[in-house]
Amino acid sequence: MRVRRSNWPNPLHLHLRRSHERQSKPGESRLGSTRVIPQTVNRAAHLKHSFAGFGPADTASLIAAAADVALLVDSQGVIRDVSIGSREFAGLAHANWIGRRWAETVTIESRVKVEALLKGASGNVEPQWRHINQASGEGIEVPILYSTIQAGSNGQVVAIGRDLRQFAAVQQRLVAAQQSMQRDYVRLRQTETRYRMLFDSISEPVLIVDAGSLKVIEANPASGQLFAEPPKRMLGRVVSDCFDPSANTELLATFDALKGAKQSQSAPITVTTANQRSVELTVSAFRVDNDSLLLINMALPLSATAAANDAPRQSLMAAIERAPDGLVITDTSGTVLYANPSFAEMAQFDTTDQVVGESLDRWLGRSGVDLGVLMANLRQNDAVRLFPTVIRGRFGSETSVEISAASVPNGKQSCLGFTIRDVGRRLQTESRGSDNPGLSRAVAQLAELVGRVPLKDIVGQTTDLIEQMCIEAALQLTRDNRAAAAEMLGLSRQSLYVKLRRYGLGEYPAENAH
Repeated sequence: MRVRRSNWPNPLHLHLRRSHERQSKPGESRLGSTRVIPQTVNRAAHLKHSFAGFGPADTASLIAAAADVALLVDSQGVIRDVSIGSREFAGLAHANWIGRRWAETVTIESRVKVEALLKGASGNVEPQWRHINQASGEGIEVPILYSTIQAGSNGQVVAIGRDLRQFAAVQQRLVAAQQSMQRDYVRLRQTETRYRMLFDSISEPVLIVDAGSLKVIEANPASGQLFAEPPKRMLGRVVSDCFDPSANTELLATFDALKGAKQSQSAPITVTTANQRSVELTVSAFRVDNDSLLLINMALPLSATAAANDAPRQSLMAAIERAPDGLVITDTSGTVLYANPSFAEMAQFDTTDQVVGESLDRWLGRSGVDLGVLMANLRQNDAVRLFPTVIRGRFGSETSVEISAASVPNGKQSCLGFTIRDVGRRLQTESRGSDNPGLSRAVAQLAELVGRVPLKDIVGQTTDLIEQMCIEAALQLTRDNRAAAAEMLGLSRQSLYVKLRRYGLGEYPAENAH
């Protein structure tokens, strides 16, 4: 980059010459060829001998070599010349700066700093460096570190600038890294809070033990109740001290088995605590970073009364698991919470776990309609009986079923229960034993019209008959719910009311009859 030299003025050279002609101030000392300059002395004073032979061109070259950008500003703050000493600044529209006030070529927030630099150059104070955002013609802000010195007695100022873009990029990366660390720290704190709340809310006693030293690291409040002492007092104690000495051998054997074996969980063992309470203990091994830890879960054995009270519930669950009819429990949105093996077999799944978490609507015959009708009736009546539909299996099979459902709103979690019975064999027997009397009568009446009425009219009457039968079937399926029936038939509610009036099927709102 060629440096402009012709316009740099003599006053700068005169300023340096005056500095050379100044006498040394008291307080300077010499150590051999090196001079020690006290901090209170003007820093330019010790250079007067070195710059005595410099001319204006040499001074301009020195400034251009030392600065990435150099500005010559007059006493009114107007830029009179610009010297660019770095190729990175070649793209800046620096030629447009000449003839403009320096404050107009920078961003708004940097204008106060520019005024401070111009005022500071005229005083007998130590030069200050300030961060200025120089605006380019393309709207790009370039960070430059400026310092100003007075050049001569006519108020001209030389502004020496250093490119800060590399430092700004490093600073931005540092800020981005700090923000990333802050986000990671916040996520870590949230995870720790969730872990702490979960750990403290567990009703079963739990201990976390260091596998190497066998010292207790964490103890939840339930363990404090079990051992009859505050959990904080248990921290740092060897875990064997919390149990009766007679259980130490079995505990150590369990811990050693987990350390050497590939299994991560031990079989339950029954031990006695130090305060003579019998517990059933299970140990699990896990790693965090490079530390091996043991998770000890403890449960109090059921008393004879509790076991007796729990027996009917276990029998009920066993009966539900073996029931030939499908039983499904969902939440209020229709998502399966529990399903017995019979329903999994209807849906052509191997296990009930494959069904849990899915929507019951996935397997009902008229997707998006049947479940909506069932749930609408449950909201109104709390129970639905013998709702006919089909269950579509995973591989395309269809099973004709009747569904009875009940709503359970008063439990800890509101849910819906569905009993699903396979009626395919019964329907086949009924169809073989006797045809639909109503349908047979209608077909017989239509057959009598052959020869007396044109075929076109017979077809029209047949269409009306089928339409009437479909509307009657939809009303029966939806328990006379007009909105659900219209949705099932793919009609608007107003169209359904018109057809009800046409066929004389039940009552209909007068305002919607047109």
